[in-house]
Amino acid sequence: MIRHVALLASVLLGSLFAAPASAERIKDLGTFQGVRSNQLTGYGLVIGLAGTGDDSLDYATLGMKGAVSRFGLNLPAGVNPALKNAAAVMVTADLPAFAKPGQKLDITVSAIGKAKSLRGGTLVMMPLNGADGQIYAMAQGNLAVGGLGIDAADGSKLTVNIPTSGRIPGGATVERAVDAGFASSPTLLFNLAEADLTTVGRVANAINLSVGAGRAHVVDAVSVAITAPAGAENRTLLMAQIENLPVDPADAPARVIVNARTGTVVINGAVRIAPAAVTHGKLTVKVDEKPTIVQPAPFSNGRTAVEPNSNIAVEEERRPMFNFRPGASLADIVKAVNAIGASPADLVAILEALKQAGAMKADLVIL
Repeated sequence: MIRHVALLASVLLGSLFAAPASAERIKDLGTFQGVRSNQLTGYGLVIGLAGTGDDSLDYATLGMKGAVSRFGLNLPAGVNPALKNAAAVMVTADLPAFAKPGQKLDITVSAIGKAKSLRGGTLVMMPLNGADGQIYAMAQGNLAVGGLGIDAADGSKLTVNIPTSGRIPGGATVERAVDAGFASSPTLLFNLAEADLTTVGRVANAINLSVGAGRAHVVDAVSVAITAPAGAENRTLLMAQIENLPVDPADAPARVIVNARTGTVVINGAVRIAPAAVTHGKLTVKVDEKPTIVQPAPFSNGRTAVEPNSNIAVEEERRPMFNFRPGASLADIVKAVNAIGASPADLVAILEALKQAGAMKADLVIL
């Protein structure tokens, strides 16, 4: 495992110092306010299943009654259609910014109840609603399911991937457009994906140099307000010009990321270590039980007994102390860790101790 950590850190180090940092486009650093996707969701019914549906779920029964009633067929009260070939599902989709009526959306269909598989099913026409309760798209189509589930008569089961969820490429049609609001707002607002005072200042400077001094103003560590001409066409052209401007983002803060579940440790190139001496030992206590069978003497009327016999051994690895020079970099940390053969768990303990001692000025993030 330590080889994996050292290799990962070495790759990161090489990528940091092999070539100078290049500028990034503004469009890669954030988005304009209002230019975003919206989540859609809806309740529907999948039919045509090979006996793998929801035969006892009331939602599926009510959904089927509602579906057939649109075609003039009304089921008598108290009659359960026993829908082994149908399943109640939830449908989700993302409505992109500027999507217009008639455009197609990809949708995800997931079973609600105890349906065993949606393979081979067809989604009956259903509406997709936004957070405001309005209908923005209509969905229908045949599911593409990558999973497979098989049940045998003796109760054994075989499941490959997830058979109760599938996709329908282009399965929804947009019925209503969402007004982004950028054409009527007093100013354009650009928001960074991550708050950074240095980066937001550089973004504002790059915009002012390109479109005119005083057009962009920093609002806070995330937002830049841009004075824009009226009209959707003028603002669209201005946004297209701004989002392709190059900007040198600020260096990332010193940070150490530890995934406690997988043992992965990532140290970025901004981490520096103040002068510190570190030693890390490992103590192993081994208890070996070898009980001895004791037999009684002949004709003594005694009983066979078990005599305990324990051997205790203590081993302590002798690991040398290593010293971090002032301003030790990522390369120095990797070299020191390799020298003592520390495992990921040992590395985490060393980093935590360095931070507590004030020798490492970095954020230690535990996932």
